[in-house]
Amino acid sequence: MEAIVTAEEMKNLDQYTISEMGVPSCVLMERAALSAVTELNRGFLGPEERVLVVCGSGNNGGDGIAAARLLHLQGVRTEIFFAGSRERMTEETARQWRIAENYQVPFVMNPAWNEYTTIVDAMFGVGLSRPVEGARGEIIRCMNASPAKKAALDIPSGVDGDTGQELGIAFRADLTVTFAFRKRGLCLHPGREFAGRVAVTDIGIYRGRQTSVRAFSLGREDLHGLPARRAAGNKGTFGKVLVVAGSSGMCGAAFLCAAAAFGAGAGMVKIQTAEENRVPLQTLLPEAMLSVRFEEKENEKNLDWCDVLVIGPGLGTGKESGTRAEWFLSRACAAGKPVVLDADGLNLLCAHPEWRAYLSGRVILTPHLGEMARLTGRSAAEIRKSMAETALSYAKETGAVCVLKDACTVTADAEGQLFFNLSGNPGMATAGSGDVLSGVIAGVCCMYLDCPERDPGSGKKAALGVMLHGTAGDLAARKKGQRGMKAGDLADAVSEVLRRLEAEGGKKPSCRPHN
Repeated sequence: MEAIVTAEEMKNLDQYTISEMGVPSCVLMERAALSAVTELNRGFLGPEERVLVVCGSGNNGGDGIAAARLLHLQGVRTEIFFAGSRERMTEETARQWRIAENYQVPFVMNPAWNEYTTIVDAMFGVGLSRPVEGARGEIIRCMNASPAKKAALDIPSGVDGDTGQELGIAFRADLTVTFAFRKRGLCLHPGREFAGRVAVTDIGIYRGRQTSVRAFSLGREDLHGLPARRAAGNKGTFGKVLVVAGSSGMCGAAFLCAAAAFGAGAGMVKIQTAEENRVPLQTLLPEAMLSVRFEEKENEKNLDWCDVLVIGPGLGTGKESGTRAEWFLSRACAAGKPVVLDADGLNLLCAHPEWRAYLSGRVILTPHLGEMARLTGRSAAEIRKSMAETALSYAKETGAVCVLKDACTVTADAEGQLFFNLSGNPGMATAGSGDVLSGVIAGVCCMYLDCPERDPGSGKKAALGVMLHGTAGDLAARKKGQRGMKAGDLADAVSEVLRRLEAEGGKKPSCRPHN
């Protein structure tokens, strides 16, 4: 897992390193500059470069001045444009200014923006909290309009370090070299787009016992940690998923969800659906069992049989659908069984707020922005500006896990744990993608049934499902292209991703055999 920090957390980590660990601020600044230059030299800078480093008054500007000096000393034609106020310089930035003057690094007053091959932005750091306007806004406009390659130090100027929102105007980087930890604003859109490729560099700031970070992103190594299937297992021990989905004539969502659950390793899948969906579902997915009668004894058998439930894909929001959803949601929660509540299951929850009494830490909600707007009574635009806070607040309020879906999906649990998903691509914005996700999350939940001692909790299991779903989306995009891929391609790619992980990982962590 990679830690993702807020501006305040980064400030505390920086201060902890200086005051408690005894590393001088000037040493951290030198390391930041060196790491930036090292990253720029990894294929970003060409042999005949003319570099302009645009610096502000804060410590981000000091990083830029130091980086300009290092480039100058290695023979790269480099100039500094100071876009701040000399009177408001921090102590470390003023020190770097004097050092740069001693090494005769050129300073320019009125840069000819189009004459540079690379522009490095070091105007503002992660602490920016108000819109960039006036003269500094015009500088960023000139930087963006230049044909030069563009790199940012720590975060593109004008991007909110916590929310990723554009504050007035933001620098559009091809590369962002961020120091010590990835910032939330580099994960969330539109900040993620402004950042370009992000390189996280080690400058000697580490998490200490007295510094807390509550947000993370998962990587491929976390998927490698998914439990292996026991050699002595069987279809029953690998997990049984009940998909309560599909109203009359709406079998596609049920199919995609069930297929994805199989792809993610569930041993058995049963679809509780309308009678009219029997033939198409048996044709599309003969491996799945069907239950088409909604009656007490049949329902109780289905509930006793399953290990994990998915409620909602294509279910509809009519009275009959509401009755089906509430029966399984209420009984599953009473029995302590994991539930993924998706799509129309969420729409029904909006229409029946009293159902929130059924929610707990074993329920995973998967709303997109529109569904979240209906759940919270806030606008989608407002939610997009506060993705992490919205997901976390709703999780704490309801006790459930909230998987808030967007270009960067945020997963939150009631204990305050957050996960930012960095996998996936725009091709996944296609009908049925969410149905696939709900099936994948159910499949991941099944993986841990055999080894409860390794269960990471519902929040992380949901985040692993999101990561697996995004990785499958990336594989599908490579095969089909982002414009041509469909949700069915995602479902197919899930099993291929797991196959590749097995091939890459060799011997994976396994569960204890049963006695």
